Amino acid sequence: MQISSRFTLAIHVLICIYTFKDEYKVTSNFLAGSTNVNPVIIRNLLGQLKNAGIVNVVRGSGGAYMAKPLKEITLLDVYRAVDSVDNGELFHFHENPNADCPVGRNIHVILDEKLARVQSAMEMELASITLENIRSDTEKYIKGLGRA
Repeated sequence: MQISSRFTLAIHVLICIYTFKDEYKVTSNFLAGSTNVNPVIIRNLLGQLKNAGIVNVVRGSGGAYMAKPLKEITLLDVYRAVDSVDNGELFHFHENPNADCPVGRNIHVILDEKLARVQSAMEMELASITLENIRSDTEKYIKGLGRA
């Protein structure tokens, strides 16, 4: 099980939009160059981010820009905006456990609440990190102050 790569791709795109806003018209083609992803995928992602109120996009070759300050956008906002998991559920349960098996008959009761707690903890952590935190770390690495 993995969270969709749309989540990390969206963060990459958002940090690029902010980083290059004063130097370039940040279009889907520009963002595709940084991400090595097809511009059509970037346009679809930008549409999701726009619907969530995170970015604004000028049709044609007008480019994208942030709709609100980075400190007001959490990783949870991005995670939810780009449909990182199916039906909002991090864990997808197999559909038909065997009701004749004592484990299969009870596995939902055993796991559902525990998995909900795990997802809640992850979402609380995502809510504690803003795009401003990511931008700040990115700037350190761009300037050579980071470890990489």
